[in-house]
Amino acid sequence: MNVMNQDDTDITVGSGNVFADFGHKNPEEAQLKSRIALHIHKAIQAKGLSQREAARVMGVDHAKVSAIVNGKVKGYSIDRLFRFLNALDVNVEIKLDAMAARQERATTRVV
Repeated sequence: MNVMNQDDTDITVGSGNVFADFGHKNPEEAQLKSRIALHIHKAIQAKGLSQREAARVMGVDHAKVSAIVNGKVKGYSIDRLFRFLNALDVNVEIKLDAMAARQERATTRVV
């Protein structure tokens, strides 16, 4: 939705998913992977690990950890990203709920 602000600048209000706003092929999956990558980054920081130490814990090379913490998750399944979180001592809980009546369609999210 486009709106005009006080100085006549055209402003586009986003959908809440930047991947959808930019026409990504699978925006919900891209947003989910991005959020999981952020949780991986936060877990590495919380444990005080270097990327090399995190790589050893996660069972991958340093370059892969660097890519993930920089949001480059193409080629990783959601399951594999969850396993990285588990390796970093983060529990992953998946909760399934019926869609709320006010929703237009069901969604997937990380909280």
